[in-house]
Amino acid sequence: MTIFAESTVPEIYELASLLSMLVPYPRILRNPTIKDEIRDKELGDNYSLGFLNFPVMMASDILSVRADLVPVGEDQSPHLELTREIAHKFNSTYGEVFKEPEGMIGRVARLVGLDGGVKMTKSLGNAIFLSDDAGTVRKKVMKMYTDPNRLHPSDPGKVDGNPVFIYHDAFNTDKEEVADLKKRYVTGKVGDVEVKEKLVVALEKLLEPIRQRRSKYENDTDAVRGILIEGAKRTRTEALATLDLVREKMKLPRF
Repeated sequence: MTIFAESTVPEIYELASLLSMLVPYPRILRNPTIKDEIRDKELGDNYSLGFLNFPVMMASDILSVRADLVPVGEDQSPHLELTREIAHKFNSTYGEVFKEPEGMIGRVARLVGLDGGVKMTKSLGNAIFLSDDAGTVRKKVMKMYTDPNRLHPSDPGKVDGNPVFIYHDAFNTDKEEVADLKKRYVTGKVGDVEVKEKLVVALEKLLEPIRQRRSKYENDTDAVRGILIEGAKRTRTEALATLDLVREKMKLPRF
């Protein structure tokens, strides 16, 4: 695995600039993620060129190392589709350089937000972060959106589309417990508090080892810096080789 900071690989930015020449402005505006961001943040027409160019930057991240398989969430599929279009257009216009990468969507294709929103995202403040401590995680879970029509623990509740149960399905490894909670929830025999408390336990099993590893690296910044420096070197080597091929195909002089 290679870990690097994008800002330390300038070849990605140069490649993005060249690739942007292949993407019509209306094509970017048709990108569902861009449309959602404009709507959710109420940007209207007040967005920057850099914002619109973000999908091309993502394409450059992928194509700079000529990747052929990309792990993505369901909501990132439009970006990958644009990447494939750019690769195809470049190859057909200038000559073969890029692979048309395939997407690899994991078991959880999309995770809804804590507020029941379409997806969990930092920008909307409806997310649990890997850096959250146990108290913060518990506080967020206990405030999670559930079935709005369920006023009392004895009321039958809906499991389908319920964010708390979506998270149980995604992160609770005790499937018998999840099945029992669902059975009792739909028959009005368990309250939201118990369901959320058990979700907190399940999430902590996942997050606590991550916190410990995070703490280790937070206290060893030299190791982190070394990983990033080595990652940047390896990535720059790959990206520069790609950029040289692109310049050659586009007949761009280099002195």
